[in-house]
Amino acid sequence: MSNSLKTAQAYAWSLARSLMVCIIVFRAENGMFGAMPATEWDGDPESVIREVDPFV
Repeated sequence: MSNSLKTAQAYAWSLARSLMVCIIVFRAENGMFGAMPATEWDGDPESVIREVDPFV
């Protein structure tokens, strides 16, 4: 988790490129940003900020 959206997006891009899976950037209830594989996301769709696709 990160306080910076820019840092979370950079981490998501790196993670997507290394794992070759779609990664989402989301805002948690505490206001921090995080990144995780899209297939594992089961939270509120409105919390998703961006989806990073390594194949695009």
